[in-house]
Amino acid sequence: MQLMTKRGLQWLSATAEDPEDCRAAWADDPRSPYALPAGRYFDVVVIEQHVGLETFAQLDRRGLPLGPVMADWGGKRTGFFLPSGSRERFDRMVGEESADPPKYRYAGVGSFVIVPGPMPLSGDRYTWLRAPMRRPEVTPARTAALAAMFVAAAAMVARADRYGEEYSRLTAAEVWGESADGRDQGESRVR
Repeated sequence: MQLMTKRGLQWLSATAEDPEDCRAAWADDPRSPYALPAGRYFDVVVIEQHVGLETFAQLDRRGLPLGPVMADWGGKRTGFFLPSGSRERFDRMVGEESADPPKYRYAGVGSFVIVPGPMPLSGDRYTWLRAPMRRPEVTPARTAALAAMFVAAAAMVARADRYGEEYSRLTAAEVWGESADGRDQGESRVR
C-alpha cells in the first residue's frame, strides 16, 4: 500500500467534477474514497482481484511501465489506470495475446470509479497498490505491458487453480510417492 504525493493529489483531484470539493473532502478525511469520472484524464481497467494482484506483482517485479493501481478489497477488484482513450488499443492488444481473452471491465468516458483517498490505512476497503505520484506519462508501452501481463497472469492463475483442484484430493503419502506401508514407491529392494 502506498500514500499519494501532493503532486499526485493535485493531479487526481483535478479530474473531479468539482476539484475543490474533492480536495476539501480529502483534507477533512484523507482516508475517504471519492468517486471520479473516468475518460477525461484517465481510464481504468478493472480486473478480478486474484488475477489483478498477480498482474500488478509481475509488472512491478519486472520494472515494466505502470501507472497508478488501486485495490477494492470489498469488491475483490483491482483497477489499473491507463491514459484516457486507450480502450481500443488495450482491447486489441489483449485480443492479440489470447484467442480467449480473460474477463475485465474497461471504465472510460461515461464511467465513474471510486478511488482511495490519499492516505488509506491497510484495513480500508479502497487502497493504493501504487498511488499517483504525479500526472502519469502518456505512453503506449504502459498499455502494452498491462495487456501482455494481464493475459499471462490470468493464464497462470487459471492453471494454478486447476492444479490445486486436481491435486487437493491426494493424500500427503500420494504426493510424496509413498506406498500404503510408508515405503518410497521409487525405492528398489536389495536382497
